[in-house]
Amino acid sequence: MADFDVIVVGSGMSGGWVAKEMAERGFKVGVIERGRDTQPAKDYTDFVDPWDTPNLDWTSDRDREDYPIQSEVYAFNQNTKQYWVKDNVHPYETPEGQDYKWRRGYHKGGRSIMWGRQSYRFSEIDFEANKKEGVGVDWPVRYADIKPWYDYVEKFAGISGSMEGLEILPDGIFQPAHDLTCAEVEFKNKVEATFPGRKVIPGRAANLTEPTEEQIALGRGKCQARSLCERGCSYGAYFSSVAATLPAAERTGNMTLIPDTAVHSVIHDAETGRLTGVNTFNMKTNKSGILTARVIFLNAGTIPTSMILLNSATSDQPNGMANSSGQLGRNLMDHVAGARGYGIMPGFQDKYHYGRRPNGFYIPRFRNHTESGEGYLRGYGYQGRIFRGNWRGSARGAGVGTAFKKQNRTPGPWVMGMVAFAEILPDERNRVTLHASKTDKWGFPIPVIDQKHRENEVKLIKQATRDTRAMLEAAGLVDIDTDNPDEIAAENMSPPGNGIHEMGTARMGRDPQTSVLNKWNQSWDVPNLFITDGSFMTSAGCQNPSLGYMAFSARAADHAAKLMKDGVI
Repeated sequence: MADFDVIVVGSGMSGGWVAKEMAERGFKVGVIERGRDTQPAKDYTDFVDPWDTPNLDWTSDRDREDYPIQSEVYAFNQNTKQYWVKDNVHPYETPEGQDYKWRRGYHKGGRSIMWGRQSYRFSEIDFEANKKEGVGVDWPVRYADIKPWYDYVEKFAGISGSMEGLEILPDGIFQPAHDLTCAEVEFKNKVEATFPGRKVIPGRAANLTEPTEEQIALGRGKCQARSLCERGCSYGAYFSSVAATLPAAERTGNMTLIPDTAVHSVIHDAETGRLTGVNTFNMKTNKSGILTARVIFLNAGTIPTSMILLNSATSDQPNGMANSSGQLGRNLMDHVAGARGYGIMPGFQDKYHYGRRPNGFYIPRFRNHTESGEGYLRGYGYQGRIFRGNWRGSARGAGVGTAFKKQNRTPGPWVMGMVAFAEILPDERNRVTLHASKTDKWGFPIPVIDQKHRENEVKLIKQATRDTRAMLEAAGLVDIDTDNPDEIAAENMSPPGNGIHEMGTARMGRDPQTSVLNKWNQSWDVPNLFITDGSFMTSAGCQNPSLGYMAFSARAADHAAKLMKDGVI
């Protein structure tokens, strides 16, 4: 008899959803987590005072030595570094002369604790793009297939936003949006007047503004506008698997969390063609083990999921498990973060904003939609904010006495920052493989991550940079700072991985010869294997992808449950 009905590898954004859906349907679920069992009361630092924080919460020189890649993230500080891996303990390689920024953490909740909470739907335009443009492979689903599941996960997770009626960015089931600041309203009015095809809207964020009875019953509360989300929220105000999906699974009595346990590989029965379980490794005891189940869901994250399957090669599947297509590990995508823009919004010196809103504005894609895009495919969206400067900007500066105190008590100007997230096209050359000889301290092969920005991405960021400056100038900002688009090249753009939206290495499709998964996130080759982390993505869009992971995970779990109840798997 198997240990579980379902094993879920990974407890983060997507794994939590699978655990919830399967446990609520009566299946015994084992959730395997490589890292520790995160306990909000013990681990979250959102109530730690500045004077109790080492180094006033600034990144130290020692941090930059231990976390050279992770410490570059905006959310890395003394109160959050517990969530980020030490780079020297978790190595990976890139081809000579290439760079890749792999940002991650291993603990219950994964990056659902660490994410920026921006939550946007794919549109029909996104699902159709590959087919229309002859790029990659066609999505095996369309918006109508996923819309009910977007509705389902938004209602449970709690997404704040505004109804806009945009074709490129479908509306959803929203709680009230965080209001734009007065300076952002001014920016919105001037940009939309100058560029009628562009819209400036409140960001859509997984922060509760009007909790439902269901959310309150799980112990979640309203966002307090403290903007300390990256520390972990003791109110459960933003969606994470720790605050929402895992507690929902736990209350059924059907879920078992197995922390501090890495999955080395899956176990395949050549006679039946199915998986029987996973090979595990306890990170504390260094002991190997086996856990068995009827169905396996891989939700370890795009790169780790590929590593597990590549590491599961057998004599009958020499290129890795579920890889008859040869596409496993290929088509690695992200979003290019670039086209930054900064400036000062004049005026509004008698105005301020409420609290520290954990959100900003969003400008949905307009290139190759309401406006043409010459010489390139797809487009980009912008995230940004305009806020009143405060004491923190001068806290490390020189000064003493009364004048210094007055300076730090006086609000500064309205400061703007914005950045574009541009779509990366699927490309088989962008891939993850296992190193032929190098292993980590636990004996696992390390990944080799090979991803380059190609011509299309360069053209997108060049145009996005021009658009950034044009919008800041149209809005009347001063002291504008942007990059020079004529100097942008693949070599000096923000490296792949910096978007922290890696995806695509086990894509779904319509043909088993060109894809790893079918339309239900189910392996073509191994019928009781499902993958619902970012690996399944067929194209990247320019939107933050986490909401899509949630919707597809809930949908795939529902389908797998029906197959199990019917005895098909």
